[in-house]
Amino acid sequence: MILAIDTATQYAGLALYTEDGLQAEEAWFAGRRHTTELMPRIVRMLNGAEIKVSDLSAIAVSIGPGSFTGVRIGLSIAKGLALPYRLPLIGVPTLDIVAYPFQKDGMPVWAIVQAGRGRILATCYDQVDNVWQVLVEPYVTNVEELAPIITKSCLCVGEIDSESASVLQHGSNRRAQVLPPASRLRRAGYLAEIAAERFANHDYQDSKLLAPIYASSP
Repeated sequence: MILAIDTATQYAGLALYTEDGLQAEEAWFAGRRHTTELMPRIVRMLNGAEIKVSDLSAIAVSIGPGSFTGVRIGLSIAKGLALPYRLPLIGVPTLDIVAYPFQKDGMPVWAIVQAGRGRILATCYDQVDNVWQVLVEPYVTNVEELAPIITKSCLCVGEIDSESASVLQHGSNRRAQVLPPASRLRRAGYLAEIAAERFANHDYQDSKLLAPIYASSP
């Protein structure tokens, strides 16, 4: 069983995942309360599944980019749980999680999370020769600057409020298709699913060496 932890932004999530699929999932707006809210929710989820940390096969965690504090809190707790039991730790980039469920939609995907003070973190993905890959590396921008560079139909997903959705749609001449809030939500269940595939392929990191990913302006 894999425990997935995502505190990369003000939106947080937890999930438990087995070879049979998703067993439990929780998503909530944590704001700046990650430190006080995360561990009690982990304990509640494990107790609900009647398992202990030592019963886990691995721990997955979002490693950014995102909120400096949020990413470090999630990574610190993941390491604190993994190290005593020598559990594999699987770090997954935040924007990979956002874009993951849209790989087969046949359109480029702009994945977005909030970076504070009116800024966003954005990256673009698409299928190239049947391989899902990053076309634009994650960078810090804002929706006013992002909209005009969208020159062909795409999906915009992630943390996009109603005002930003309007800017993206109008500023791109309607080329940007912004999905409804529930459809574009970043979910810990997707983090867990990515991690499960990597775990099966023995693709995980040394817990001591795993570090956050940060992004900057281009």
